[in-house]
Amino acid sequence: MPQNPRILVVEDEPTLASAVAARLVAEGFTVEVAHDGQAALDRAAAAPPDLVVLDVMLPRLDGLEVCRRLQASRPVPVLMLTARGEEADRVIGLGVGADDYLTKPFGMRELVARVRALLRRVERAHELAAVDAAAAPLALGLLHVDRATRRVSRDGAEVHLTPTEFDLLVCLGERPGQVLTREHLLARVWDWPDASGTRAVDSQVKSLRRKLGAELIRTVHGVGYALERGA
Repeated sequence: MPQNPRILVVEDEPTLASAVAARLVAEGFTVEVAHDGQAALDRAAAAPPDLVVLDVMLPRLDGLEVCRRLQASRPVPVLMLTARGEEADRVIGLGVGADDYLTKPFGMRELVARVRALLRRVERAHELAAVDAAAAPLALGLLHVDRATRRVSRDGAEVHLTPTEFDLLVCLGERPGQVLTREHLLARVWDWPDASGTRAVDSQVKSLRRKLGAELIRTVHGVGYALERGA
């Protein structure tokens, strides 16, 4: 993890933006704030952040479009903020490259925990890059998962996955047919030690099903998920 990671907070409500920024600064982060979508892109271009805390509802450009443009220019972990109950926003946000989301209202302790978890995942991904480069591809029915290049194809057609979607697919694909609990997936993919983010797992599974086929992942109610061997 870089020393004093740079975080871009994008929130149009001044009081909330100031509170989030103040807490992150107190935790040792370097923080910049933008209050609309275009300003966020301008700031990210001038000083690339290590992580973005991004509200969905923004003036000028909404958070979904900002996330899409950020990921197209330079992949960066994104923690998206959504209104309570806006399931569509969360699923779409994950589909355009967000790594995680928080619903408003949220506690500052949880925000900081999510930020630190995302930064740890980036650091861990760098450490495992050499290992992944030497790992054999996964052949999962019609799916071909190349861990060295982090590319996925289904029946010969390449499918773009976000970093989190890819990591979740690999975690499930390493044990095809085996049921993995949400808690296990959170620990492996999100680096969360507790079950506070099980909805994040559910949303990412929905996104994978949308991109790779509804039959890809089997739900075991009350337990978790399993990748179907013949998917």
